[in-house]
Parts: sequence; structure tokens; C-alpha cells
Amino acid sequence: MTTTTPPTRPAADGPDDAATSGFAARVSLGRVFAPVSSEFLLVASTALLLTGFGLMMVLSATMASAMAAGQSPFEVVMKQAIFAVIGIPLMFIASRLPVAFWKRIAWPALIVATCFQMLVFVPGLGVINDGNQNWIQIGGLQAQPSEFLKLALALWLGYVLFRKQTLLGSWTHVFIPVVPVGGLVIGLVAVGSEDLGTGMILMAILLGCLFFSGVKLRIFIVPLIVVVVSAVFFAVTNSNRMARIMSSFVNFDSMDCYNAAVGDCYQAVHGVWALANGGLFGLGLGNSREKYGWLPARSNDYIFAILGEELGLVGCAVVLLLFTVFAIAAFQIIRKTRDPFIRIVTGGIIVWIVGQALVNIGVVLRLLPVLGVPLPFMSQGGTSLLSVLFACGVLLSFARTIPVGPASTAIAAESLSRRR
Repeated sequence: MTTTTPPTRPAADGPDDAATSGFAARVSLGRVFAPVSSEFLLVASTALLLTGFGLMMVLSATMASAMAAGQSPFEVVMKQAIFAVIGIPLMFIASRLPVAFWKRIAWPALIVATCFQMLVFVPGLGVINDGNQNWIQIGGLQAQPSEFLKLALALWLGYVLFRKQTLLGSWTHVFIPVVPVGGLVIGLVAVGSEDLGTGMILMAILLGCLFFSGVKLRIFIVPLIVVVVSAVFFAVTNSNRMARIMSSFVNFDSMDCYNAAVGDCYQAVHGVWALANGGLFGLGLGNSREKYGWLPARSNDYIFAILGEELGLVGCAVVLLLFTVFAIAAFQIIRKTRDPFIRIVTGGIIVWIVGQALVNIGVVLRLLPVLGVPLPFMSQGGTSLLSVLFACGVLLSFARTIPVGPASTAIAAESLSRRR
């Protein structure tokens, strides 16, 4: 009788094979927990801090009016928090997408965003707020489509100018299709919806993308002049818009400034008073006086005034510092990248987010005329928060392309492949 022994499981040839299998596991985990650049960390952390800061200030600014209306003091902030809970995961999902994806969707994104913006003109969907027909309402939910146009325009401009990199010395290749398509999008908002503030931000994005694309100064000056002339024209041809702009320069001694029913400068007065009340350290979180019905736009366009009243100059300085760090991190992405598409789109997003923040704060300080643009990350408004967080996701996606430095895993992988 012969006996057969069952086949034995092959053993590892030696310690090198065991090390190889362990290294493979480490490499596969490394793809998930890959090191990221300091720019990635700074953009992500400032976005999260500003969003959290904004939720805190929205709660403080709205709890009194919500309770006066018989609602929960958390009614408004919970709605804003829902958009934050949606937007933050979206930001990190967007950060995992490759740069090729953003190039591929540039044209479709602009077309879809433009069609979405045109819904404001559909009867039953379009809603007029403060003289601007720039909102849609579906059920109990309102949205501002122009917020998504900002990112879509930046991506589209980045892609078009990236494809024309070697031709940007020619007027024709710079202006076509940038000027006609960009003009259509901006006109749809500034003229069609009568929202000059958002229209000017879109104009700034266009100029920012042209600047960071490396267009020669003699070519850049022409669209700059066109934008300035267009902004002035849109302002002076609308009486409601002109009244809001001039309210920033009215003498506060005018009695109309103290009458909410007739005074266009009423809100500007109370915004300045809120900042004056705050002083250096503020009245304390939740202790604002202007939020008790005195400052109408306390949770959106003038939330910086409530911030200054409750947390003082110190609180305002912290917010300005966070925006500064955000801008520095984004500029570092521009400096370190070799991809013109990344440079142009990042420049457009910086101009949008940081520029809009400066405009909003300038309005509250009466340094700029009233334009009705929210403070990014912080003002009440779900559409604005979603679009800004998604734009940060695009920046994080770009930041992942920046080399972190010599990675030990890469060196180990190379040495292992040589041995094998």
C-alpha cells in the first residue's frame, strides 16, 4: 500500500518575501492615507474654521428673531448646518478627483450652470428679492443659481485659456470665445437678473483668469476697461441700484437714515453702529443689540457687523487672518504648479472668494457702495456655502498634485523593484 502525503502549502522563500508582502500592504494603505501638501492642509483647515465660525455667528444673529416669530432659536442655523453637512463631504470628495476630470467637465459645467441660471426667468420658479430676480423657489427651498456660475465660469475660463496658451499673444485668440461667452454669462446675471453685485464678482473672475493666464498687459487692459465701463453703466441705469450705492456716501445726519421704511442708508448706519458698539473685545457672543430688529440683513450681507459687535476688533482680525491664510495657501498652489489650467482656475477662485470677502467687509465699513454680496463661508445662505465649499474641493484636488517631498514608500518601492 502506498501512501500519499497531501501537498504542503508553499512557504515563503525567505525573509525578503515576507517583507515584500508586508510592504505591499503598506503601499496599498498609503494610497488611502497618502501625505498631502501644506497647501492642502491650510485650504482645508481655513475652510472648515470659517464655516464653523459662520454657523456660530448665524446662530447668534438669528436666534432672537426666530424666538420672536415663535420658532426654535436653532431654526435658521439648523438649515444652514444641513448645507454645511452636505458641503463638507462634497469638498473632500471633489478633492479626490483628478485634474483631468475638471478639464473634461469645463464646458458641460458652464452650459448646465447657465441653463440653471435661466430658470429664474420661468414664471412660478423665479423669485424677486430686494429688487433682484436671481432666485428660484421649488417647494419651500430657495436657491441662487448664480452662485454655481462662479465656479463654472472659472473652470471654463481655465480650460479655454489653457488650450490657447501658445496663442495668448494674439487679440483674437484671447477675446474669442472668452469675451462673447463670458459677456453672455455676466449679462444674464447683471442685466437679466439685475444683480450687479454678483455680476461684478463674475467680471472679477474673468479678469482674474485672464491675468493668471499670462495675457500681455496691453491685451489685458482692454477687457479691464470694458468691465469698469459696464459696471458703471449697469449702476447708473437702474434707480433702485443707484439708490443703494449712493446710500453708502450719504451723511448720517440725514433723518431718512433713521427710518427703515424710506432710508436707503438705514442699514449702513446700523452696520457702523454695530462695529462701534463692539470696540476692541466686543459685547460678548450672543450679546449683540443690533440683531434685535435694528439691522435687517444681520445674518447674511451684514453678518460681519454682528461679528464685530459681539467679538470686537479681535474677532474681526481673526476672520481676516483666516482669509489671509486661505489666500496665501491658494497663491502657493499657483506658484508651485506647472499646469496652466491649475494656475488659471486657482487664480479665478481666489479672486472670487477672497475678493468677495473684501467687498462684503468693505461695504460694512462703508468703504464701498452697497452691492449685496454675502461673506463667503459665513453669511446665511445654503447655495453660497455649497458653491464655496465645492470650490475649495477643486483647490484641494489641485493641491494634491503638488509634490510633498521624497516619500520613503516611493524610495522603498523603487529599491524593491530593482532587487526583483
